[in-house]
Amino acid sequence: MVVKSVRKVAAAIGLLAVSAGQSVWAALPTPVAPSTAPAAGDWIALIKGYIKDGGLVLGLAIAVLGFLWIAYLGFSKFNEARQGKAEWAEVGVLGIVGAIVLIFASYLLTEAAGVI
Repeated sequence: MVVKSVRKVAAAIGLLAVSAGQSVWAALPTPVAPSTAPAAGDWIALIKGYIKDGGLVLGLAIAVLGFLWIAYLGFSKFNEARQGKAEWAEVGVLGIVGAIVLIFASYLLTEAAGVI
């Protein structure tokens, strides 16, 4: 009994919202166009632009994960060196190799962004 009345109220509210028409849709923001700025009505270019922007964001996310992974390894190696389980030279080598890997990954992501 209560469920039926709740459904009726929900249906009435939905019908009222639909009948309001333009005032409901007027408050919505316009979507952000992709960075390629396709011509109006060119849906294929619009979809390609959104896929390109998504690929760039995915590449940036992978770069951030790589940076965090190198930082985690550096901190763990530093703690091992403080406890005497590892040599301090290993910390230095990890820092240098980690920096080289991050610079190389940044270079590859920059080149990939230009290709996409």
